[in-house]
Parts: sequence; structure tokens; C-alpha cells
Amino acid sequence: TFAYSCYFNGGCRLLSYTPIAGSGPNSAVLHYGHAGAPNERRLEDGDMVLCDMGCELYCYASDITNSFPANGTFTADQRMIFEAVAAMQSSVLGAMRPGVLWADMHELAYRVMCEHLRAAGLLVGDVDAMMAANVGGVLMPHGLGHFMGIDTHDVGGYPAGAKRDARDGFKALRVQRKLEPGFVLTVEPGIYFMEYALDKAKEDAELSAFFNWERVADFVNFGGVRLEDNVLVTEDGIENLTTAPRTVDEVEAVMRGEIADSVALAAYRWEIQQAQDAEETA
Repeated sequence: TFAYSCYFNGGCRLLSYTPIAGSGPNSAVLHYGHAGAPNERRLEDGDMVLCDMGCELYCYASDITNSFPANGTFTADQRMIFEAVAAMQSSVLGAMRPGVLWADMHELAYRVMCEHLRAAGLLVGDVDAMMAANVGGVLMPHGLGHFMGIDTHDVGGYPAGAKRDARDGFKALRVQRKLEPGFVLTVEPGIYFMEYALDKAKEDAELSAFFNWERVADFVNFGGVRLEDNVLVTEDGIENLTTAPRTVDEVEAVMRGEIADSVALAAYRWEIQQAQDAEETA
């Protein structure tokens, strides 16, 4: 189990929060699974699985999310959504530094989402117009991330004078301020196909025009994908504290048993980088 692994491998006796583990359509439920509604669904061939879990060490929390296909191999649609979310996360990580407004990072994630989903045929129209209509709020209704420390959702995100944005998604931001060195945040973009949110968008004339509803219908029972890393803001950028599979190839290698831990993943990435460097110099 996850708790055993954290204790055996990391000496972490406690979890940071009740793990979130959903498969198929349940992976689109942002905080799926609790005592009143336990995880009762059986894994099905073709499901995406989302696991949001963290442990505590010396009272400090971690909060990491991985998404993967239950059968170990991505379908074309699963690959497309996973790679869109990975691009959202990568873009934000590349832009984070002291002085950057966290809400701008959230907006950047939405823009990358819209670009990828338009290229895949799920969205249609001008990306700037999508951003103005807040299409991203339909498919990622939560905030990009939150402070983390002694509490999983740590305090300090709204200093005196900070105002909450009323737009969908933006209103769920737990941080509304500029980044500073020493801040530790999660970076957790996602794409989710929630029946309620999609039905609401379909009834909104402005939003509905941006969706290719025939293509979106292919994702009715898809669920969602989220990737979450824990990140320290440094004096000149960031340090990513998380080592987890973040490409399709890495996830499938983990599922085949070729990558068993973070050390093996680091070695896998090093070998790929060496091969790419050799090709460039050949």
C-alpha cells in the first residue's frame, strides 16, 4: 500500500491527507473517495487512473499527483490529454520565478490547454477569444496550486488587500500574490471531463461556440488527468522537489516494471538525454 511504501522507503509514518484515487469517470472528481463514499469502482481495461497522495516527514507535507492508464498503455486520446496536461505543467515550471503573479501562471496553464485542445479538435476558434470567455474554467475548475508546508494547504495565499477573482477556476486559487524566494507550492494543472461542467458550458452561448461537441462526446466517461509537483521558489527560478513520471514513455516504462523508483527514473532520463546529445553531435 501507499502508506507502507512511504514508511518503509522514506520513514514517513503519517500521510498528509486522505489519498485521492479515482479511475475512469471518477478521476474527474477532484477529491474523490472518503468514508461516506469509499472507492468502490473496479478498475476497467481502458481506464485512466488518478492518484493524488502525500506523506509527512517531520511534520512537513508532500502532495503529488500521478495519472496513468490502468492497462499500462495509453490510447491515442489518453496520450493527447496527458501530453496537454504535461505541457501545461512544463510551461508553468519554466515561467515560475520571484516576482511572477501566481494568477498569471494559472492563466498560462489555461492558454496552453486551449492551444493543445484546439490542435486536437476538441476546441475551435481563436485562442485569445477562448481566454476571454474563460474556456479553461470549464475543463480545469480548480486553482493551479497552493502553498504547502506544515499543512498540505498552507496559509498565506491571500495577504492583506488581495482580492479573489470571481471567474470559474480563478476563484478557486488558493494563492493570489507574487511569488517570493522560499515559497513552496504545488503545480497541479489538469483537464477533466465533468458532465455537470460540460452541460453548463453547452447551455452558455458564448462558451458553447468554442467546443466541438461531437468530438467532446468521445470523452464522456474519460474522467480526468492531473499532474502535480511540489516546487520551491529560489532566488532566480525554482527547484522541483518532485521526481515522478511526466512523459508517456516514462509512465509506460513504469507500468512495464522497467522503472521502480525515483533513482531508476533519474537514470532513465539521463540515458535518454545522453542518446539525444549523441544524435545532435553526430
